[in-house]
Amino acid sequence: MAGETDINALLKNMTPRLNVGEYVFCLVDKIPAVNLPDMIGFFREEEGYTLILNKETADRLDLNYSYIAAWITLTIHSSLEAVGLTAAFSTALAKHLISYNVVAGFYHDHIFVAFHDAQKAMDVLCELATKN
Repeated sequence: MAGETDINALLKNMTPRLNVGEYVFCLVDKIPAVNLPDMIGFFREEEGYTLILNKETADRLDLNYSYIAAWITLTIHSSLEAVGLTAAFSTALAKHLISYNVVAGFYHDHIFVAFHDAQKAMDVLCELATKN
């Protein structure tokens, strides 16, 4: 199932959704006993494994983290071959001094912002969508 590739359609219809909860990035040497449905994301790097978890899960597993994030999903089905969407929202968030981390899933782009910037980021993304 192919996703949207047209940048104008992507921006106009990206419809950001703020997911409930606090999320954290944890670096571990080995994967702890985490139920797969409890894991938001996982990435293997040279230095170890990065886990993206709900803060409650990380606390229960006694994992270290230093960044507490809000998770925003762009609900449009964006193609993995789409060009320009990340650049557009990246520019908009940077203009408002909002740091972010992006994860691309098969269907959607997911943006993690500092928890205290969640509403500001939602406002910026919604404004970006209405301009297109």
